Amino acid sequence: MSNHAPQPGDRIFVAGHRGLVGSAIVRALRARGFDNLLTRRHADLDLTDQRVTEDFFRAERPQHVILAAAKVGGIHANDTYPADFIRDNLTIQTNTIHAAYLSGVDRLLFLGSSCIYPKFAPQPISEASLLTGPLEPTNRAYALAKIAGIEMCSSYNRQYGTQYLAAMPTNLYGPGDTYHAENSHVIPALIRRFEAARISAAGEVVVWGTGTPRREFLFSDDMADAAVHLLTLDAAAYSRALAPDGDPRDFPLVNIGCGDDVTIADLARAVAAAVGFTGAIRFDPAFPDGTPRKLLDTTRMQALGWQPRVDLATGLARAVADFRAGPG
Repeated sequence: MSNHAPQPGDRIFVAGHRGLVGSAIVRALRARGFDNLLTRRHADLDLTDQRVTEDFFRAERPQHVILAAAKVGGIHANDTYPADFIRDNLTIQTNTIHAAYLSGVDRLLFLGSSCIYPKFAPQPISEASLLTGPLEPTNRAYALAKIAGIEMCSSYNRQYGTQYLAAMPTNLYGPGDTYHAENSHVIPALIRRFEAARISAAGEVVVWGTGTPRREFLFSDDMADAAVHLLTLDAAAYSRALAPDGDPRDFPLVNIGCGDDVTIADLARAVAAAVGFTGAIRFDPAFPDGTPRKLLDTTRMQALGWQPRVDLATGLARAVADFRAGPG
């Protein structure tokens, strides 16, 4: 397989282009002059169907792939539907990665999640922490699926000479997020809850958990910029990303984050301010906190020449505006 960086005009398949990450990646690619993008809605291309997936790759012949398609959700969804999360994500990534190999794709970027790391990993969490301890139980099924995807990239690189790289973003938020009442991630869930409280003039908002866990948050457009940065690295830098220590058995893995974190309590107060809610905030310890802290070590990404640009206050303001604008 060749190690050619994408050029304007190359056919790039963005799997999951309508989601939070995928839609941001499409915007980032087009902003950089990549206009020959392949996108398909789930109704038109079911990546859980092996034959359909391989037929698509055979017909369309993408030169590069960004695999952002996944079944995702917050703590409640992961804890309630673990079979769905492990089955769907294993199937999507297995079909897509194998079809990419069969059709001779040059570069593939597999997007995962920071939940792949052990629950009590040393902070900040480096890529070397992978497989060094037990996972957070509430999202273990999803995490194991993503770990399998990383190993699949590594194994195909070793056995077939492919150029498949895995990028693990921290917690993401931004335009196009999912604002489901129960199954969304923390920031969209808080935006929805505080906005409803502001409109109804409620005196109090209850936030799940103790408020003490610390989380890192990255704006989706920053994540997309990082993904395109990785995909378009020159051959030498891309090879270093694939094998950071020069060993082909290294996981081809790069963390993407902002290098800073906040408590859930401080996050709730920041969301309340962004929405304009002035009532009380109460934390309910009857609900699970999840991992106590999850801050990524982004040294490897920084060495590849990338830094985030959107701070939390700015990002939250944009996310609130997106939520208020509604679908579309």
